[in-house]
Amino acid sequence: MAPVPTHSGIDRLVESVADRMAEVNALIKTHAGSDVTMIPEVADHLIASGGKRIRPMLTLATARLFGYRGEGDVKLATAVEYMHTATLLHDDVVDDSAMRRGKPAARMIWGNQASVLVGDFLLGQAFKLMVDVGSLEALDVFSSAAATISEGEVRQLAGAKSLAVGEEHYMAVIDAKTAALFAAATAAGPILADAPSYRPALESYGRNLGLAFQLIDDALDFAGDAQTLGKNVGDDLREGKATLPVLLAYARGAGDERAFWEKCIERGEVADADVLHARDLVQATGALADTQARAQGFADRALGDLATVPDAPMREALSEVVGFAVARLH
Repeated sequence: MAPVPTHSGIDRLVESVADRMAEVNALIKTHAGSDVTMIPEVADHLIASGGKRIRPMLTLATARLFGYRGEGDVKLATAVEYMHTATLLHDDVVDDSAMRRGKPAARMIWGNQASVLVGDFLLGQAFKLMVDVGSLEALDVFSSAAATISEGEVRQLAGAKSLAVGEEHYMAVIDAKTAALFAAATAAGPILADAPSYRPALESYGRNLGLAFQLIDDALDFAGDAQTLGKNVGDDLREGKATLPVLLAYARGAGDERAFWEKCIERGEVADADVLHARDLVQATGALADTQARAQGFADRALGDLATVPDAPMREALSEVVGFAVARLH
């Protein structure tokens, strides 16, 4: 039977790995340093902007779940955060985003070129840390995730501003862009702790958690607020992203409704009033509720994955993260 979380939040996870996260945060600052002053300026702008750092905490938690006592978890958790930060810097350039985590995106201050190059620098630092750990298995997991994330970016770009891509394309994109790094972060623990029999379950847990997380993120573009999102409501719509709520609402819409989505997504004509109308449509067609239900399905799978690992307080913390991922839409 899958563990049912008693709370929906990350407080228990934060408390459980607080000592190791202090080391991660120190290492993040150390390896983001450079004699080229623009590099730490750009990196610190995003790294210090208040992200929850769930991914590195998952690496620390899954290692501690099996009693790991080395230093590799801190290095791989730092690498995870660098990889995530690099993808955000690159994403904002590709998407022409103006805000990230409630602040101007780095590209708005230093330009696209600096954002891309600093992202590349952070990826390089991430791989140096992986090499320091000395685990070929961990290096394989994270290098595969990096390649998969890049493939997801290109796949998304190839289908940009198109309503014809369909749900299968959308799911492939979020599996690559979001879920792959979650899966790598949670696979790292059993690899470091020499608990190979549990790696498949925790890797699956991370992937399902990542899918649930991204589905809710995409739903929040129509049901959240700027403070919660860290960006303007409707930004995905303005950027022409055919997310699942959009695809479902488009498929279920009549002539005028489908024409509206085509205007917004394919022609990029989005006024403030259109954002409000889009919000109404995803509600009225059931697209928002169905996206939330899809996320809950992946959350349930993640809890099922956890049911196969040792019963310990850390497992409860990991189950509560699942609850947090889906509860953000309530």
